[in-house]
Amino acid sequence: MKFSEKWLREWVNPAIETEALSEQLSMAGLEVDGLESVAGDFSGVVIGEVVECGQHPDADKLRVTKINVGKDELLDIVCGAANCRTGIKVAVAQVGAVLPGDFKIKKAKLRGQPSHGMLCAFEELGMAESSDGILELPSDAPIGQCIREYFALDDVTIDVDLTANRSDCLGIKGLAREVGVLNSLDVTEVEITPVQPTIDDKIDIELVNSASCPRYLGRVIKGINLGATTPLWMVENLRRSGVRSIDPVVDVTNYVLLELGHPMHAFDLSAIEGGIKVRNANENEELVLLDGNTAKLNSSTLLIADDNKALAMAGIFGGEASGVKEGTQDILLESAFFAPLAIAGQARKYGLHTDASHRYERGVDYTLQHDAMERATALLLDIVGGQAGPVVEAVSGADLPTVKTVTLRRARLDRVIGYHIEDEKVTDILTRLGFDVTVGDDTWQAFVPSYRFDIRIEEDLIEEVARVFGYNNIPNVAPIAALKMTTHVEANLPVARFRNELVARGFQEAITYSFVDPKVQQLLHPSADALVLPHPISVEMSAMRVSLMPGLINAVVYNQNRQQSRIRLFEHGLKFVKDDTAENGVAQVPVLGGVVFGNTHNEHWSVASRPADFFDVKGDVEALLALTNDTARFSFKAEPSEGLHPGQSAAIYVDGVKVGFIGAVHPQLQKSLGLNSTAYVFEVEVSALETRKLPEAVIVSKFPSNRRDIAILVADDVKIGDILNSIEKVGGNQLVDLNLFDVYRGKGIEPDFKSLAIALTLQAVDRTLEEKDINQVVDNVVAELAKQFNATLRD
Repeated sequence: MKFSEKWLREWVNPAIETEALSEQLSMAGLEVDGLESVAGDFSGVVIGEVVECGQHPDADKLRVTKINVGKDELLDIVCGAANCRTGIKVAVAQVGAVLPGDFKIKKAKLRGQPSHGMLCAFEELGMAESSDGILELPSDAPIGQCIREYFALDDVTIDVDLTANRSDCLGIKGLAREVGVLNSLDVTEVEITPVQPTIDDKIDIELVNSASCPRYLGRVIKGINLGATTPLWMVENLRRSGVRSIDPVVDVTNYVLLELGHPMHAFDLSAIEGGIKVRNANENEELVLLDGNTAKLNSSTLLIADDNKALAMAGIFGGEASGVKEGTQDILLESAFFAPLAIAGQARKYGLHTDASHRYERGVDYTLQHDAMERATALLLDIVGGQAGPVVEAVSGADLPTVKTVTLRRARLDRVIGYHIEDEKVTDILTRLGFDVTVGDDTWQAFVPSYRFDIRIEEDLIEEVARVFGYNNIPNVAPIAALKMTTHVEANLPVARFRNELVARGFQEAITYSFVDPKVQQLLHPSADALVLPHPISVEMSAMRVSLMPGLINAVVYNQNRQQSRIRLFEHGLKFVKDDTAENGVAQVPVLGGVVFGNTHNEHWSVASRPADFFDVKGDVEALLALTNDTARFSFKAEPSEGLHPGQSAAIYVDGVKVGFIGAVHPQLQKSLGLNSTAYVFEVEVSALETRKLPEAVIVSKFPSNRRDIAILVADDVKIGDILNSIEKVGGNQLVDLNLFDVYRGKGIEPDFKSLAIALTLQAVDRTLEEKDINQVVDNVVAELAKQFNATLRD
């Protein structure tokens, strides 16, 4: 909505500048989209009177005038406007004046006639986009006065982008009320005095659909002069609010709409047959609108009709046949309340959007119809004359909105806002907003005014108090909470980290019972002394598990029997081992175990299919050990474990203590356990994994590294791990990387021997290694390997 700041300040005039007023409205929820000057930037333009106006001797379309601007001499000005004539008051740009666009007025000659100025039109002063002729001023306009002062052009148009819930501010009255509340000022409302009827003419009104139109007022005004001119002050207020002047009747209805926020409409009385009926349209009924388009109506559209035809789309658009036009002498003035839901969406169905529909579908004050009627009547009689009849009202009290009461609690207000506003301030805010307030014990009972359709619940009142008090006035207070930092050792590794690692490697977590079949457990752990429950759930679940293997293998068999060919499961849980030193004679040891069955990958055209082997599972376990960032503490030793293949099993040690095992289930047990192929299992105590080595910052060498490859021959029974450990010890700090990249047996290698190709990467922190330094390290490595493992360099 656009409005003139000057017009607003006639109602309420806070002692703040335009920018501050704009900011205040925006912070109160009435967002200001822009400020625009009501006229162009010009100077040196005054009011003058045309004393003489004659035809230019050498130009048919020019006139030679003499203009009185209140000086001793008359100004000679050549003018081309068709409406220039003797006796009218005009806007005169004198020599030296500057018009919008930095256009300077100078002395000139037009077709041989001197011209010492310019007679201006609205367009040339930046007050209109186009104009038909020069600006004509009222006869009482003071000669010589500056045009800017006469029109009060030191004014701005404020464009407010209202949200849909603030229909009460779609008029100067509502905006003034808001500004008055925000600045604690009283509002000077326009005085509305009822117009006494001077004729008895009236028209019957019938509310056929009273639910959609609970109140309808009509008034006959006869003998109007439609040729009268709309007062300049009204034209200017309309213009500054973005509304073009059309004719006095339309201008008055638009003025009341902008002033009070209430739409109105005027009908040509001669076009009405019988009385007024407010009804819904008949299906496929047609109406020619004021813009000349024909609307095919549907039954959900509310109409203003007479006894025989439709006159207008209620609250949206008037009809062409009943509209006020040239020659109209008698009118019917309408002021009505339409239910918002009856109008909402109707205009869009016909591709329309009018100022009236914009307001009605959001909600118009249902008590304002009489004020709007009296205000419009008084303005019309002053401008176009005529005689007014009595106001005829049709009302359905049962269908009018009811006064709502909303309770605001002090505790709720403080909790939502987070700040305590004094009781007196809350009461003052609500009262100035128009609420009838009853103050109780830490409560306010607010009777919602008729123009606030958006107030429904307590939170609506809280919003009103907060925005009027000012969001910027509510201090920013950080929440206070008694927080206690938990003790956390950075070196600790949570079990969830191991879970995530295994899931990332294709495993799925299983949760099995701690009670297992003693026969199955005896097969896998023949030497284990398991605890037997005195009252088991069943015979098959009567022993406490001494490892996770029985439960995991049972899960594999269950899935295998349901045509699952690739299974990878892990579990974190407790194993129960007899221990006389432990409480109750049982040690509950947290362990992490897993089982791999089937192929390494699901069947896929781009991946070769092969069954998983010992080293695949060993790689999964090594990934877990790597999370500790201290793999040097761990070692795998080939040794038999109960229930595992003697040639494909190993024990896991940390600092020389056995903490787990890895291997293939013994082939002799596969049939007894129900497995149809080899399953690989692992288990490691969580205590060996839960502490990681924290990284330490070291100097990064800026010198180049050097790689040397050696190929050695050793006996087939020599463990590669022992060889790599020996090289690490001999290489010292200069050995930064060590990698076994080839193992070869076959042609050229003696039986029971193997060839190992090892890459050594050497680098110093403080210098570039010379060839002699590199050779020295390599020689020491070769010598140590020959000494410990009888290794020789391969030719």
